Amino acid sequence: MTLARRLAKQGRNVTLFEAAGHLGGLANAWSLGEIVWDRHYHVTLLSDKFLRSLLAELNLDSEIRWVETRTGFYTGGELYSMSNTMEFLRFPPLGIGSKLRLGATIFYASRIRDWKRLERMLATDWLRRLGGAGAFEKIWLPLLRAKLGDNYDKASAAFIWAIIARMYAARRSGLKKEMFGYVPGGYARILERFGSALINDGVCIKLSHRAKLVESIGGGEVGIEFDDGRVAAFDRVVLTMVAPIAARICKGLRIDEERRLNDIQYQGIICASALLKRPLANFYVTNITDSWVPFTAVIEMSALVDRKYFGGNSLVYLPKYVMPDDPAFELSDRELQCSFVNALVRMYPHLKPEDVLNFRVSREKYVLAISTLNYSERLPEMQTSIPGLHIINSAHILNGTLNVNETIQLAEKAGQNLLSLPNRAGSFAAA
Repeated sequence: MTLARRLAKQGRNVTLFEAAGHLGGLANAWSLGEIVWDRHYHVTLLSDKFLRSLLAELNLDSEIRWVETRTGFYTGGELYSMSNTMEFLRFPPLGIGSKLRLGATIFYASRIRDWKRLERMLATDWLRRLGGAGAFEKIWLPLLRAKLGDNYDKASAAFIWAIIARMYAARRSGLKKEMFGYVPGGYARILERFGSALINDGVCIKLSHRAKLVESIGGGEVGIEFDDGRVAAFDRVVLTMVAPIAARICKGLRIDEERRLNDIQYQGIICASALLKRPLANFYVTNITDSWVPFTAVIEMSALVDRKYFGGNSLVYLPKYVMPDDPAFELSDRELQCSFVNALVRMYPHLKPEDVLNFRVSREKYVLAISTLNYSERLPEMQTSIPGLHIINSAHILNGTLNVNETIQLAEKAGQNLLSLPNRAGSFAAA
């Protein structure tokens, strides 16, 4: 959407094709009964300058509500607050030596600027060397497994560095507190405003158009065939879908291009949204190290967002990061609800199963491209060997982690590169 707007603003004739029946992709919204909010959890940081700049264009940045949030930690069957320095120093599972080394690791990582050298070492080796065995076994290893599952030992140190750097950037932005923000109405409102802005910019939006074949059709044009048999031709086509799908539908790529696209390893997600009668613990995020818990964190959105937007109830996200071929994708909503709610009740004894008002499950097999060793050197170029065809997706985020701000930053850079190319003609398609 950002890329389409930048191209249209420069006089290009742009058509945006969306496979789903709504805009937004992973940032779209859905309903929990009468409540409409984001399908996955998102938060705005004070330091998210690209997202905030876009929101300013949409006259929404001034409406952001900023809230000081708290962080929880669930380990050894106990829930702890880890929201400030004193709570960190009192954290029982770690000794004082491990705490000092953990704090030093985070501080050191926040000061690193040469991220490329971190691609040459595994995150596990780097964290163990810097923080010692205690902090690694009790903190880092469970968190890596929670985020990456069986791929935790494949990620480079650049992966964890990007997460630390983003959170520290938020604190460096001025208030030295964990201030998170949201737009009233969530991404449903943002996307509605953005869609209207694109139409006003002259972008032609076509929903429910899933591309199944993309190829050069001669005459300097690139053709797109859709699931329903319709065909469209453009001077330039930009594919923003995940790498394995792009490799599958593009005909005529070089063998090495297909290999690079298919070699990108992704994490998927099973993310449950639960609407509850009562709050859990009022931590925005609770990190979990206990392996018996079937989800990898608790995101209590209502610790950030005013509960009036949820009908006075609490909204909680329960993410489970898994590999794309994980058998958990085959579990029904009822099976997942039973497992997840039982775990919640065990973690929060004041919660009763009947407090769950609504429960929905989102499943996405390709969400996060894993920053493996020497990742940037093996990533395919955005401009393919097929004239006029470009593949640009979140796998091209090199020195950051997957979030809306980084995605918009990527689009801004890609837009500048596309506009600097020789103007073969004026028609663009983004799919």
